[in-house]
Amino acid sequence: MRSAHPRVVLGLHRSRHERCLLTGALDLGVTSIDTSTNYLGFRSHTVLARTAGDLLPRLTISTKVGYFPGPERSEHSLDPVRLYEAVEQAARDLGREPDLVFLHNPEHSLRDIGDHGRDALAQGCAALDDAASKGLCGAWGVSSWDPSPLVGLVDPTAPRPSVLMSRAGLLVGVGTLDAVEALATAWGLGNGSVWGMSPFGGNAGDPVWDRVDPRMFLRNGDGFSRTQAAFRAAYGLPRVGTLAVGTDEPAHLAQLLDALAAEADEGTIHEYRALLRERSSGQPV
Repeated sequence: MRSAHPRVVLGLHRSRHERCLLTGALDLGVTSIDTSTNYLGFRSHTVLARTAGDLLPRLTISTKVGYFPGPERSEHSLDPVRLYEAVEQAARDLGREPDLVFLHNPEHSLRDIGDHGRDALAQGCAALDDAASKGLCGAWGVSSWDPSPLVGLVDPTAPRPSVLMSRAGLLVGVGTLDAVEALATAWGLGNGSVWGMSPFGGNAGDPVWDRVDPRMFLRNGDGFSRTQAAFRAAYGLPRVGTLAVGTDEPAHLAQLLDALAAEADEGTIHEYRALLRERSSGQPV
């Protein structure tokens, strides 16, 4: 067995939740998984408990609350009572308290409530903080696919998350990169408390990775594949201490773990961010 990799979390967004994937991850030293109440058609927690209940005590589990089953499709809510109850339900379905619970994509509801956004975000944070204080989860955080609407809504008097998670990688726009850093500053979070997700933009097999060579972002990139280089570079876009990545193949996960031996070229990453900013502002690149 390899030594543990605290900077890598196995994401289960598109996973089949098969037991062999979890045992394979554990064999590789990956002891953290990330899921959500709404993954696998709102069955993620119960399927994990049924197929791998004996493995769950060996894993650090993060999950998310914010989406709920609706009559026709899922709905999002920041209602503090529903959020608190969702954390309670997550613990029951998993058969244990999750180590970390994220407020899932709060921007989904904040767009529709206008001037009440600051209060709604504060109340949602307070609900998760209350759940953590009562032992329903070890800690809580905020997970946002589009964090830009959250900037400016942070109430300095409201409870602060211990972790912020958002998109990371070469396909992330400068607006998202800036928003993550602004939120981390507002909540007093260091790089070690910021997580990245979706480092390949949702698909490691996307043709974009055949047209660009991410190895330019590594100091010693010749010995690594383009996929490995894109994964390693994602730790700097934005700067994160942990990266959640999904796969159903332990062999693919092993290849990504090998990429951690690579050294990112900070100068090239800084130059790339400057180019993104110039393009966003309409200046010539």
